[in-house]
Amino acid sequence: MQGSGRDGLLNAPWRMHISPDNLRQRAALIAQIRDFFTQRDVLEVDVPVLGQCGVTDPHLVNFVTPFTLGQTTTPLFLQTSPEYGMKRMLACGSGCIYYLGKAFRHEAAGHQHNPEFTMLEWYRVGFDDQALMSEVDALLQGVLKTEPADKITYHAAFLEYADIDIDQASKADLIAGLAIDSHYDLSAEPIEHILQLIFNIHIEPKIGTIRPCCVYDFPASQAALAKLKADDPRYAHRFEFYFKGLELANGYWELTDAQEQIQRFDKDQQHRNQLGLSMIPTDSRLLAALSSGVPDCAGVALGIDRLVMLALGEQHINNVLSFGIDNA
Repeated sequence: MQGSGRDGLLNAPWRMHISPDNLRQRAALIAQIRDFFTQRDVLEVDVPVLGQCGVTDPHLVNFVTPFTLGQTTTPLFLQTSPEYGMKRMLACGSGCIYYLGKAFRHEAAGHQHNPEFTMLEWYRVGFDDQALMSEVDALLQGVLKTEPADKITYHAAFLEYADIDIDQASKADLIAGLAIDSHYDLSAEPIEHILQLIFNIHIEPKIGTIRPCCVYDFPASQAALAKLKADDPRYAHRFEFYFKGLELANGYWELTDAQEQIQRFDKDQQHRNQLGLSMIPTDSRLLAALSSGVPDCAGVALGIDRLVMLALGEQHINNVLSFGIDNA
């Protein structure tokens, strides 16, 4: 018998995680976000969550499901973000657009992450990364009632919080600066992995404690789909927002060069091979859209569930979800 009395009812596995009050507040916050974009003439769009191509990024893992039609079975990938579809829309002349809906990442569930989550992603034609940083800040001020965000470059953050000049530091210097006992050989890891460890352990806990913090100009090795800086190609036009221990948003002044994108996909595949991961089909439709001409734009993805956690003062993501993965 499932529990007894009121406590048993509250803990029954059929019940939703979120409280009725939080459910209403979440709906109000999402309505506020939609109004934010309506006021700025940014169009809401939809994209398929199932696609024929996944992401080549070795740090992201798609859920994959077989689709059988007749005698043919094709793997379909649940999207980790709506990015590729939205860029194809931009190439078709959509103008400024946003998506507010589901995305999926095959990662462990925890107090900050559910494998199925709600993502807000938007693209602003004619914006660079600095302009989009300001718009993200405006959204956070409106939804979270925060003060204007602090801004710091990736390089300056390492100097201030880890006392490391990443332009001068060797791999050995970075490992020494990390100052942890590792159960594996860090010297065999790529520099970007060690940089990420330093950032996670020594920098992230110290930023965005009072107001959001935007870290920008990430190293080129972490450029993802961002343009490199023309005046210093060691760095890329990428930014991230942090607040109260949560990474909230990741944005770029978008790479629109098809040939450079092909090179980055190839590099991803090489990295996947080195890690013993399976190859992921490169999205030829995205490359064709880039070749046809995606307008100069900046884009950003923001985790809605984490944003609602902050707005409602919740410490666990399940408290802002109808059903987490454990009772979906």
